[in-house]
Amino acid sequence: MVGLTASDVPPTMAVKIFSAGVAACVADVITFPLDTAKVRLQIQGECQTSRAVRYKGVLGTITTLAKTEGPGKLYSGLPAGLQRQISFASLRIGLYDTVQEFFTTGKETSLGSKVSAGLTTGGVAVFIGQPTEVVKVRLQAQSHLHGPKPRYTGTYNAYRIIATTEGVTGLWKGTTPNLTRNVIINCTELVTYDLMKAALVKNKLLADDVPCHFVSAVIAGFCTTVLSSPVDVVKTRFVNSPPGQYTSVPNCAMTMLTKEGPSAFFKGFVPSFWRLGSWNVIMFVCFEQLKRELMKSRQTVDCAT
Repeated sequence: MVGLTASDVPPTMAVKIFSAGVAACVADVITFPLDTAKVRLQIQGECQTSRAVRYKGVLGTITTLAKTEGPGKLYSGLPAGLQRQISFASLRIGLYDTVQEFFTTGKETSLGSKVSAGLTTGGVAVFIGQPTEVVKVRLQAQSHLHGPKPRYTGTYNAYRIIATTEGVTGLWKGTTPNLTRNVIINCTELVTYDLMKAALVKNKLLADDVPCHFVSAVIAGFCTTVLSSPVDVVKTRFVNSPPGQYTSVPNCAMTMLTKEGPSAFFKGFVPSFWRLGSWNVIMFVCFEQLKRELMKSRQTVDCAT
C-alpha cells in the first residue's frame, strides 16, 4: 500500500500474498458470526411460512440463532469461509500493488490505475474462489427449523452434493452478481483505504501506523457497504436459491423488488457494515503489521548470513 516511510523496505509479492491470506483468515474467524447474521437477514422474506423464525437486528439475530440452533450455527460454513479468504484475499489484496504498478504509466500512481488494479484482482479472485462462496452461503443460510432436512451436513458434503445434483457449474452459481459485488468491494475498499491512508500520512494527520490503518479501514468499510449492499443481497438470494426458483439474476432482483420493495436490497445493512467494517479493521491492521514484521525478519536473516 502507499505511505511507507523511506526507512521501510518494500515487501515482496510473496510477503504481501501470505500476509493478506493470514490476516483475512484471522479477520474471518473473529467476524464470522456477523457474516452469518447478515446472510440470515438478507434471505428473510424468502421463506414466507408461519414456522419461519423472524430475526430482528444484528444482536437479535445472533442471539436467536444461538438459542434456537446452538452457538455452533454462528460458525456454520467457516471452513468454506477460510478457504474463500485464502483464495479471495490473498489474490485481490496481495496482488493489488503489483497489478497497480503494471497499470501505472508515469511516476505518480493515478486513480485510474488504482481502479484498474481493483477491477483486475477482484475479477480473478471471484472466478477462482466462487465455489467456496457458494458453499459458505448455503451452509450459513440452511436451518433445521424450517421443516425440511438440512441440504448439507458439512463443507465437503456440500461441495459433493452441489456438484452431483446441479453439475460442476452449480459451484459457480451466482458468479455474475458476485463478480459485480466483488468488483465494487475491491475497488471501493482498496482504493478508499489507499487514498485515505495516503491523505492522512501526507497531511501529517497520522503517522503510517495502527491508528492510521484503523481510521482508513473504517471509512473504507462504510463506503464499501453502502455501494455493495444491493448487489450483495441479490447475490446471497440467488446463490442460496434451489434450482428453478429464479430464472436469472435479473429475475431474482425483480422478484425481490416486486414482492418486498426497494428496502429489500438493503436487508442486513447494519450487520453488513459491522462485519465489513470490523473485518476491514482487523484485516488491514494485521496485514500491515504482519508484512512489516516479515520484512524485518527477512532483513535480520539477510544480515546474519
